[in-house]
Amino acid sequence: MIEAFQNAKLALEAFMADDRNVTTLERAADLAAASLREGGKVLACGNGGSACDAMHFCEELTGRFRKDRPALAAVSLTDVGHITCVANDYGYDEVFARGVQALGKSGDVLVAMSTSGNSPNVIRAVEEAGKIGMRTIGLLGRDGGALAGVCDLEWIIPGVPIDAPTADRIQEVHMLILHALVEGVERRLFGRS
Repeated sequence: MIEAFQNAKLALEAFMADDRNVTTLERAADLAAASLREGGKVLACGNGGSACDAMHFCEELTGRFRKDRPALAAVSLTDVGHITCVANDYGYDEVFARGVQALGKSGDVLVAMSTSGNSPNVIRAVEEAGKIGMRTIGLLGRDGGALAGVCDLEWIIPGVPIDAPTADRIQEVHMLILHALVEGVERRLFGRS
């Protein structure tokens, strides 16, 4: 069991070793804060554990994170009724794209999560967001898959161990990124706590 903690440490060390990751975090916080400041919103999507991360991220924005402040417009595209309706009528690949079409507008931000970068429904959401002028932020894993280089900003977490990366270590770094992103947005909009 201690190996899980050692691998988590290795994943975080690999993330911190690349200065571009911190620069991307600053740019992502700028992007999200600018959208929210102008009356836009943040949408988030992902499957499985990433769906839970999308919900957690959005509730940190609509609720509170470190300090009391006004609620921020954020919607996780994980409503069960919506997902099952769209999956039944259009197929599972469209569940997030339809949410983007319904709720997104130019200037909004989509945070798209996929530990493989190959989730067809997340890819479709990014495609739809681009069509309507939304900005996209990708939290990806392994080699980034089909989404590598597609989003406006992205992180690709290779996972640990490198020879057999697992989604759990990737998702742990993704959650740390999401918490740091919320903190960065709060600082930009409301000052330091």
